[in-house]
Amino acid sequence: MKVYNTLTREKEDFVPIHKNRVNMFVCGPTVYDMPHIGHARTYVAFDAIARYLRYKGYQVFYLMNITDIDDKMIQRANERGIAVKELARQYTDAFMQDMEALGVTSVNLYANATDYIDEIIWQVKTLIEKGYAYESNGSVYFEVNKFKGFGKLSRQKMDELKAGARVELDENKRNPEDFALWKAHKEGEPWWESPWGKGRPGWHVEDTAITFTYFGEQYDLHGGAQDLIFPHHESEIAIAESISGKEPFVKYWLHTGFLNLKGEKMSKSLGNVLTIREMTKRYLADTLRFYFLYTHYRSPIDFSFDDLEETHRALTGMKRNAQDLREIAKSAEPDMSEAVKFRERFIEVMDDDFNTREAIANLFSLFNEANKHRDNPALVAGYLKVAGEIANVLGIRLFTVQSGGKEKEILQILLDLREQARENKDWATSDYIRDRLKEIRIIIEDTREGQKVRWE
Repeated sequence: MKVYNTLTREKEDFVPIHKNRVNMFVCGPTVYDMPHIGHARTYVAFDAIARYLRYKGYQVFYLMNITDIDDKMIQRANERGIAVKELARQYTDAFMQDMEALGVTSVNLYANATDYIDEIIWQVKTLIEKGYAYESNGSVYFEVNKFKGFGKLSRQKMDELKAGARVELDENKRNPEDFALWKAHKEGEPWWESPWGKGRPGWHVEDTAITFTYFGEQYDLHGGAQDLIFPHHESEIAIAESISGKEPFVKYWLHTGFLNLKGEKMSKSLGNVLTIREMTKRYLADTLRFYFLYTHYRSPIDFSFDDLEETHRALTGMKRNAQDLREIAKSAEPDMSEAVKFRERFIEVMDDDFNTREAIANLFSLFNEANKHRDNPALVAGYLKVAGEIANVLGIRLFTVQSGGKEKEILQILLDLREQARENKDWATSDYIRDRLKEIRIIIEDTREGQKVRWE
């Protein structure tokens, strides 16, 4: 198996540090707003990667952080007049719900940054003791020019960083490019006690504290979106390798390409964000997942509703074909003589830097071939067995045919009809709609505020 390593800019043989065990960390969200489809693209990609590593027999421990303290979080909480902790809880819950909808189930542990304050303080103290960091008016900064390898992940030189660094003007810093490890307390902000007074952690040290806790000083695979390479991942390397004296901190760095809207990177600052929640109201979560996986994880995606509609038609057609073929196969003993070549092809393309695009193309080819043998239930059963394996790794619910993302619109039509019936005192029709929906576990409750819906 080969993976593309951002650190070396080459495809390398995948050889974990500890034989069959893979320690894998992916940067999670900063929970100050609803997750968007850029998040979905990254987390679906790494979910498929973790699933495939397990399919290959590796024991994967997949760790993801939740950034629950941050400048943006403080600003948003103040705007809403709530505590940062409450803001974090609300949007962490939303993130978990969206990941469940997308079938992102491979993460072993989600780690909240604020649960690791002691570990963060230990790392900051160690960096000061080793001469890589300094305290200034209650804040602590990493002195970038003390770490000779700074820039090796992003391939930037120190002179370029100094000339082009987008940094806040801070009179407490020795150098503009130095970054905060610990931030002195300001009025209205959450704080923790530290050797330097009240304050809170900087962004970069949160992740290294978490990974040191679970993986130690070095581990196998670090993933994230491409825009995290600099400064975030670059700073993680500087922190970790300065503390341990060992390199590489991470053996393989993997990064997803940008998700663009009309040629522009999707971001909250540009106001061109599509949230996962609003998209799953319009489209099946499976459709979104299939859409993202039909592009190689390192390639950019120029998001298009037309392409998404086409993806939905293709996926729905495949699912209906799968159900049709399952009726043909029924209880036949699978004959794997023909299907095995599609399993081999799947492994071949996924072993080449997790090429999910070719894996999906292979799945379409498998169904084309299966349809040529509809008169042979045993062969069809063999094809379906392999198709099920592939779909499971990709996280696609192959034998679930849904209506195309219009369920909530249809439900709203039924609710409107029921409301109209109640206004006309047509209780029989009102009760009929309520009872039929209850049969499919959709519960309608009549309240003073109107009809409330919950799913059992």
